[in-house]
Amino acid sequence: MAMLMAFSMALRALAAGLPDLGEVGAGDLSPIAERRIGEQAMREIRWRERAYVEDPEVEDYLNRLGLALAAHAPATTQNFSFFAVRDATLNAFALPGGFIGVHTGLIVESRSESELASVLGHEIAHVTQRHIAQMVGNQGRTGLIMLASLIVAILAAGSNSQAAEAAIATGSAAGIQSQLAFSRDFEREADRIGLQVLYEAGFDVRGMASFFERLQRGSRLYENHAPVYMRTHPLTSERIADIGNRVQALAYRQVADSVSFRLVRAKLIAEAGDAHGLETRLKLLEGEDPWVIQYARARAELARGRADAAAEALAQFGEHPDHAMIRSLEGDVLRAAGRWNRAIAYYEDALKRFPDQRALVYGAAEALISADRPADASSLLRSRLALNEGDARLWSLLARARAAEGSSSGRHRAQAEVYRLQGALRAAVEQLELARKAGDADFYEASAIDSRMRILRAELAAEREQARGAGG
Repeated sequence: MAMLMAFSMALRALAAGLPDLGEVGAGDLSPIAERRIGEQAMREIRWRERAYVEDPEVEDYLNRLGLALAAHAPATTQNFSFFAVRDATLNAFALPGGFIGVHTGLIVESRSESELASVLGHEIAHVTQRHIAQMVGNQGRTGLIMLASLIVAILAAGSNSQAAEAAIATGSAAGIQSQLAFSRDFEREADRIGLQVLYEAGFDVRGMASFFERLQRGSRLYENHAPVYMRTHPLTSERIADIGNRVQALAYRQVADSVSFRLVRAKLIAEAGDAHGLETRLKLLEGEDPWVIQYARARAELARGRADAAAEALAQFGEHPDHAMIRSLEGDVLRAAGRWNRAIAYYEDALKRFPDQRALVYGAAEALISADRPADASSLLRSRLALNEGDARLWSLLARARAAEGSSSGRHRAQAEVYRLQGALRAAVEQLELARKAGDADFYEASAIDSRMRILRAELAAEREQARGAGG
């Protein structure tokens, strides 16, 4: 009963936050409306779901891979965005608006990058063909509530089958039990398009067939009778046979896994549990190059706070490629050891080689703040925010840097943007009011604070008006 109540509360919170789209029908749920629904769902997941993986290296890798696949998908007005959920089960799911989630278990258990790419290609096809919109669009507001149930259930199902049942039961009145799984027609269409996307993007199409065959063989090993992916994407013998026939018609292609895939997989394996189970987890890397295994060991030691042991693992790397994730690890080890000046110099050099890597930027800013160089940190962060003002972590770091500089107005101004990105507009406005009252801003900064306050107050008023309309 307690579990049911918890998920009932989560469902009500998510459903209440969905945008007011009026009485929508299958032909009325526009791509813009889909995107708004997806953005609201993502705010719930990103800021309130503990399983959300806030790791820039994992997220950036998934987006590089996903966008490379999406470039070969049918045309769509949606912009794709990929993220990870920390869960050991094999699962991936598409939300409205082009947001695609991937369980970490899927990445870890993928035997090749082509296998992982095949699942992403399949989910991309669900988005381009607007399958979710067709599932819920003709149900009006009830369909949106059902969608909220679906999101809660998808997130809950992998980690706790009882929690999933509670979430499904909570939304059963809106048809969640019949809508949790995609229809066979939708699945066949996603298979066909996903396989073509996989082929045109240069991956091994056998990855899709081998992944589905392994899912079917392994289903008896799961206590809940089937992997989550099979329950949300019904897998039949006919589908497997159809995929196999299509694969046979395509040219054979052997594709090497990227270094990024190998390192992301190693990182997730290293950080998936405690130190006692590390050796068992490392068996998943059997056959990998020694430097990949040492990378995993170093990451595991760093996660335990053992900087010296992580440095020892780094020293045993031997010959390895020059990759941003390895550079980031080396910088993180220097920071963990408190060697701030060496870390700063290291990050500066690494950013010359890999200027677009968020993990290196975050590490450099952290090192500058720790080395009592907040003004330099602020300068770095502002330059990056000019390119990506939607990065909440950059704003959060800037708030710390400005506080270290002694600027109360600067700290509150930056924190306001963090709250804005989290969807907490009232808290954002309050931070701007505190920034204005601090009295330590110069004329230009004060003007910027006033301008931002007017914008966010207008957005907050519109949000409240929408809430009143939905309530009526």
